[in-house]
Amino acid sequence: MHYLDVAHGLAEALALLPGWLVTVIISMTPFVELRLSLPLAIAVYHMPELTAFTIAVIGNIIPIPFILLFLGRIEHWLRRYAWWDRKLTSFFNRTRIRATGPIQHYGALGLWLFVAIPLPVTGAWTGSLIAYLFDLDSRRAFCAITAGVLTAGLLVLGITMGVLSLLG
Repeated sequence: MHYLDVAHGLAEALALLPGWLVTVIISMTPFVELRLSLPLAIAVYHMPELTAFTIAVIGNIIPIPFILLFLGRIEHWLRRYAWWDRKLTSFFNRTRIRATGPIQHYGALGLWLFVAIPLPVTGAWTGSLIAYLFDLDSRRAFCAITAGVLTAGLLVLGITMGVLSLLG
């Protein structure tokens, strides 16, 4: 099956769901998170800005505690398999290299800043992974990541509203 076929099938399946649920699902999805769901909620589903922001942020926050609580167990289980062990080692090493400076220097504040910048691979999922890799306190990490999600949400909302006002 081709990737475009999968994307088309996913789009058709999501079209059957209410806009608020699509927003939550996309917000929970790694890498795109609220960077995609918030503009989509406003531009496609015509949600009021505050509603779209709230739903996107809540959806983006939902996976954080599960990642923080269960990533260690999942990693331990996956590392029993050589292929996963190699993939996880490579992925974790790349993540550590990217995050070492800000996290070692600023701790939870660095984690907030990392998540707050709405760029690819800087969201709640990666922030939770960083918290795990650097053995940060789960409560402090959750607060920092949540603050980062709120900040990123405000930035994405501002950008979305600016772009939509330019487009008319």
